[in-house]
Amino acid sequence: KADAVIHLGKHGNLEWLPGKSLVLSEYCYPEISLGTLPNFYPFIVNDPGEGSQAKRRANAVILDHLTPPLTRAELYKELLELEALIDEYYQAQSLNPTRLKIISDRISELVKTTKLNEDLGIQEVNQNSLTEFLSIADGYLCELKEAQIRDGLHIFGQCPSGTQLRDLIIAIALFSSYNNLGIIEAIQEDLNKEKTPLLLKVIREDKDYFKNIANNLIEKIIQGEKSQDINIGNHSQKSLNWIEKELLPNLRKTDQEITNLIRGLEGKFIPSGSSGAPSRGRSDVLPTGRNFYSVDIRAIPSETSWDVGRKAAEALIERYTQENGEYPRTLAISVWGTSTMRTGGDDIAQIMALLGVKPIWDGVSRRVVDFEVIPISVLNRPRVDVTVRVSGFFRDGFPNILDLFHKIITHLATLTEEKENNPLACQVEKDKNYWIEEGLAQAQAQERATYRLFGSKPGAYGAGLQGLIESQNWQTDADLARAYLNWSSYAYVGSKGVSMPEVFEQRLQDLQIVLHNQDNREHDILDSDDYYQFQGGLTAAVRHLKGENPITYFGDNSQPNNPKVRALKEEIARVYRSRVVNPKWIAGVMRHGYKGAFEMSATVDYLFAYGATTKSVPSFMFEGVAQSYLLDDNVKHFIQEKNPWALRDIAERLIEASQRGLWQNMSPQMYDKLREIANEAEGAIE
Repeated sequence: KADAVIHLGKHGNLEWLPGKSLVLSEYCYPEISLGTLPNFYPFIVNDPGEGSQAKRRANAVILDHLTPPLTRAELYKELLELEALIDEYYQAQSLNPTRLKIISDRISELVKTTKLNEDLGIQEVNQNSLTEFLSIADGYLCELKEAQIRDGLHIFGQCPSGTQLRDLIIAIALFSSYNNLGIIEAIQEDLNKEKTPLLLKVIREDKDYFKNIANNLIEKIIQGEKSQDINIGNHSQKSLNWIEKELLPNLRKTDQEITNLIRGLEGKFIPSGSSGAPSRGRSDVLPTGRNFYSVDIRAIPSETSWDVGRKAAEALIERYTQENGEYPRTLAISVWGTSTMRTGGDDIAQIMALLGVKPIWDGVSRRVVDFEVIPISVLNRPRVDVTVRVSGFFRDGFPNILDLFHKIITHLATLTEEKENNPLACQVEKDKNYWIEEGLAQAQAQERATYRLFGSKPGAYGAGLQGLIESQNWQTDADLARAYLNWSSYAYVGSKGVSMPEVFEQRLQDLQIVLHNQDNREHDILDSDDYYQFQGGLTAAVRHLKGENPITYFGDNSQPNNPKVRALKEEIARVYRSRVVNPKWIAGVMRHGYKGAFEMSATVDYLFAYGATTKSVPSFMFEGVAQSYLLDDNVKHFIQEKNPWALRDIAERLIEASQRGLWQNMSPQMYDKLREIANEAEGAIE
């Protein structure tokens, strides 16, 4: 007998009770609900898409919960030593040049051990290439050190404490919002204008100078000091006052997650609240424990998102042009409903900017009512022919955007512009003639030539690769490509989907760029199977059709004022260095027993899947995972004790990576050790 059904899914962010995790293989939706009992869905506050689905399918009540504690990745082991040696090398240049040879030899040795040169696109670090390496390695190490990672999981109803709370506050208060400067920016501004004693306490030469000041100030606030009593500058005072009066109290109300769950079970009202990523300037989503809502789909993209998307489009075009000496002609991007809700349409705005159009908003409601074509003379570059692969939820939740895109594409195809400035119109004309020759009427040929929006079959979701990867039921690239193509070949005009595999393959055969964006750093591309399914599956399909990998880019829009574009290989390296083998992250998940070991196993699965689909994971990463997870006695013992299934799965996945040629030149000793660990875990399970 039960009073309600509480559904938990494997969203990888939540521990239900300290030391006691509940893990299900997939989200529980109403088809397996128990009769007419109330349905409560705990969802992370930055996941409006999944929550909206639950509301629509089961009239569900959402109980949103806080994100996992966020912290700086910092450097560790050889990377920490390498940073110190680079500083020492620069000092020796002016103070003691005789030591340069000793230091450079040690740097070369460490680089060889860590393979850091591969991250930076440098073949080998020696005396000839050392200057080039040092010029970019110092900045790269700083970027890794400042990367935002999770420090364990969120425990339902518990506010983080101690350094976890301090680091989470910094992560949320880092960027400017609500007429406040970000805490670091505020400190910098005050130091430039007001040399206050407190701000000058920390040693100026410390590379973490501003971060240490912020830590110091926030710790004072957490301990109960009033911001008005702390002797700091005006900008820092304003930022600190907001933290004291709004942010910290709202975080401390995290216990409302449990309180409101109990209220719901008693049939009482659960207050509503907005949803979004707290670390992306959305502190208004706090406190958690509320029945969140998402967005007005008619107001997408918002004016703020248009600004982000326009900048992201410019960054992508600039990078491609610098690397290839020409403007991009064709690009494919995967668009998800959850990120669209979370950002207000950053991806939609970027697509429009790449096409060379901009939204027109209604003056009162700020809803998008039409679009405006940007003339080539103003655009100052060619338009980009964009193919969009939408998720199942996006298809269901944003039919108006599908209608708008189709309207834009059909209009751009009619423009009389020079061919080199409008590759979309040029390709539509070429494809129309092809389909006419194949026997179609002109109207049918024209419609088929303008298809640019694709997704899974109506009523279906996903990209078709998860089952293949998990079951190991594939042999070659062709198997992965065919699965993706079979799941993605429905062309959409509004909510109407038509199977068009030939058209979809035509689009991919001429593709130059595969792009996927991420809008926040509360998770990364090795946290979910969706990333490798959509971007990896698309890449595998293009590689199968063209015989070569497309250029794969990762868009980092976590800082809306400064969107960045990286090669996918660079992003995987960044996540690998900052989180996957970082002792700080490993120690964080080890606090969570069974679920923590599961997170490690899932990370290995997603790393493997990205390697299989995109060929962007070098062999040293698999070896690094083996050394950090299985050959470290402390970590191995933890996994074996808490979750022997995870131990077996990690070992078997690494062996599979070797067998499929993703981990090349695995030593016989390593293979024997991994096989021994897998057998040992299997015995423990039995």
